[in-house]
Amino acid sequence: MNHRSLGDIRIGISGWRYRPWRGVYYPPKLPQRRELEFAAQDFNSVEINGTFYSMQRPESFRRWHGETPDDFVFAIKGARFITHMKKLRAVEPALANFFAQGLLALGRKLGPILWQLPPQLAFDADRLAAFFNLLPRTHADAAVLAHDHAPRFHGRAVVEAEARGTIRHCVEVRHPSFITPAFATLLRKHKVGLVVADTVDWPLLFDITADFIYCRLHGSEQLYTSGYETDAIDRWAERMVSWSRGQEVPDEAEHCTPRGIHCHPKQHARPARARDVFCYFDNDVKVRAPFDARALRTRVNALQGNAYSLQA
Repeated sequence: MNHRSLGDIRIGISGWRYRPWRGVYYPPKLPQRRELEFAAQDFNSVEINGTFYSMQRPESFRRWHGETPDDFVFAIKGARFITHMKKLRAVEPALANFFAQGLLALGRKLGPILWQLPPQLAFDADRLAAFFNLLPRTHADAAVLAHDHAPRFHGRAVVEAEARGTIRHCVEVRHPSFITPAFATLLRKHKVGLVVADTVDWPLLFDITADFIYCRLHGSEQLYTSGYETDAIDRWAERMVSWSRGQEVPDEAEHCTPRGIHCHPKQHARPARARDVFCYFDNDVKVRAPFDARALRTRVNALQGNAYSLQA
């Protein structure tokens, strides 16, 4: 982290290829192949969720890299084979395949990797620690891991680092057993972020556990469907600006770790001058996501004034 008064704020959408968006968010008759290019002129980041469902090909990652501006960033959703099927156990081969599929072709545009845990998976410190120890933390580490890919990926793998730098990881949880100080402590030890996931169905937690914040706004009233009105947009904008300044959000927000003057200071985030913030809207069903993301970007810009400006 360099010495800045504000961290980078990136606001975007989770995925970009949705049929109902055509003619509503995307202009009529816009070719499907140009949808990412269009979204990338609107937002400075998107979350790739296709990597959750299936392995992609190197040419896809290279094409996505070429269709976006130089300062664009992709967040990557980890494979459900690792999180939902293997449930984080014995995943070394699967991780090698995941990183070999082409992530490294994104180069400097490779942003945080999101590991979404299934609703049935309860907190297990040993299981999580073992998984965190396997995660590559730099492009070079990911390249070493990718070399161990399965034979079926020969000829369709990227196993060389095309950029230098760190790789950030974060976890989205959906089981109430994760609301424990031990979970936040474990994340901080391994420098893994805790996803702030806004939905009525899963825990909404605001613990800061890494040098960045990752938000997923799924719809606070109805999953994947309900939008965010002006008052909600204002609250999220204020939170994001506070986070970017290295601050915590007000104590009325829910945390794994109890708040208050009697809590040990090591249970909370270390003070910081700045933190990067990533926020993705996942309320795509009624085409609210891109318009809510635009509204949040506008409100954040207004709050920050001339001190900071997002890509418009």
